[in-house]
Amino acid sequence: MDNDDRQVGTVLTRREALAVLGSAGALMLTGFGPAGTRSARAHQQSGCVVRPQQTEGPYFVDELLNRSDIRSDPANAGAARPGVPLDLGFSVSRLAAGTCAPLVGALVDVWQCDHLGVYSDVQDPGFNSRGQKFLRGYQVTDVAGRVRFTTIYPGWYQGRTVHVHFKIRSAPTARPGFEFTSQLYFDDAQTDRVFELAPYADRGRRSTRNANDGIFRREGGSQLILAVSGDAQGYAGTFDVALQAA
Repeated sequence: MDNDDRQVGTVLTRREALAVLGSAGALMLTGFGPAGTRSARAHQQSGCVVRPQQTEGPYFVDELLNRSDIRSDPANAGAARPGVPLDLGFSVSRLAAGTCAPLVGALVDVWQCDHLGVYSDVQDPGFNSRGQKFLRGYQVTDVAGRVRFTTIYPGWYQGRTVHVHFKIRSAPTARPGFEFTSQLYFDDAQTDRVFELAPYADRGRRSTRNANDGIFRREGGSQLILAVSGDAQGYAGTFDVALQAA
């Protein structure tokens, strides 16, 4: 499971991105530089924080699961995936002409591995979880541009540091549409404390920390660290991200 940097989503060239943004008020896919490369630069303006995009990776599955508690498989809702609880929030804004406003009605998708490093509903050389849908779901931003998920602190797998994938996109009927994909990370010292606890401790020592992760290092991972508070009973954190309007 060391191929998480394989790009399976569509990366627009600069010309294609400009075509998408041709209509007034269209939301910009932030983080793109020349020739469609992703910039590792973020900036803050009027309280909005524009973050770098990162690769979608090979494990996104569009399950269309509208739910806030993503710990269980919908077919077995009584069995939550084990792990330290994580209350994960997003505050999504629209930045235009120096004005920051909540982005209402956007879909925020989250997907992650469990404490064993396993993603649901995919086949990988190390596992086959087809048909299961744990640790996946989406919410729609409210009038304040916010969503919240109940999940677990993610585990690890070979070649990647600890992370959570997320995608912010327009409703399917929206024209023009927009999509922003990136990843969340955690402070290494924080992760070390969590991984001393059950059920993570049984996995042994993780192979990759933030500084050794190629995606984190190349694509602005330091600007994508989620600050959390809490203890062994559970953690909570909210991530601010702004999409920049054309």
